[in-house]
Amino acid sequence: MNQENATPDAENELPDDGQQAYADEAFAEHLSPEAVEASVDERVVRAEQEVLRVRAEMENFRKRMQRDTEQQLRYANMPLVRDLVDVVDNLNRAVSAAQGEGTAKDALLSGVEMVISQFSGVLSKFGCQPIQAQGAEFDPNIHEAISQMPSPEVESGHVMQEVAVGYMLHDRVVRPSQVIVSSGAPS
Repeated sequence: MNQENATPDAENELPDDGQQAYADEAFAEHLSPEAVEASVDERVVRAEQEVLRVRAEMENFRKRMQRDTEQQLRYANMPLVRDLVDVVDNLNRAVSAAQGEGTAKDALLSGVEMVISQFSGVLSKFGCQPIQAQGAEFDPNIHEAISQMPSPEVESGHVMQEVAVGYMLHDRVVRPSQVIVSSGAPS
């Protein structure tokens, strides 16, 4: 079929945008006010049903997102827990080795050192690093002074002894280092 045979009506058709259907429907009913009102009422009912359907979809979406977020938060530490379980296994092995007969003290010490190293590795893997306090200038943001003592070897205001190691998780303090601060040379 060539273009010469195309009907002019097909070329001049307007897209059906809903208003045409409404006009055709009203015209078919001879434009009686009751018919127009019934048509409008039907459209209102359909629009209200569509609004209810969309609201229900949005509520379902909101609930699904909330459930997914709760699941992510609940299991966010799964990789950390998996690594810590291995450390617990090694601690149990060290205890078992200590309870055996004729166990050498060096073997137990070696096992515990291995566990400490493994724990440090797990903490480091998750961005948790120890705070280097020994000999550093006292910083109340990362150190907790539990005592102050005179010392001829350590400058005043500097950490002379670390009692408990502090840790940082990325850029936040998990636990400050507990330290003894030098008050300088005795007078």
